[in-house]
Amino acid sequence: MAKLTDEQRDELPDSAFAFPKERKEPIENASHVRDAVARFDQVEDVTNQERDEAWKRIQAAAKKFGVHLNEQSWQELFTRNGRPIPRS
Repeated sequence: MAKLTDEQRDELPDSAFAFPKERKEPIENASHVRDAVARFDQVEDVTNQERDEAWKRIQAAAKKFGVHLNEQSWQELFTRNGRPIPRS
């Protein structure tokens, strides 16, 4: 994963994050898109609507950076890791 310094992260626009309101999971390059997918089920304190919107942003970024996604929906990220799909 490409590491961001705190200063670099602070300089990113909200649109560079899967969860812009929370500024969680940057998706400004292929490495960060893959990391956002890997950590998606670890993001807490967001609604399922926010997850829907974040997944759309991740899909768009994946397409832009040529990252292949095996999953069709964010719910698959929870079930593959044996975690329950959150209710909200």
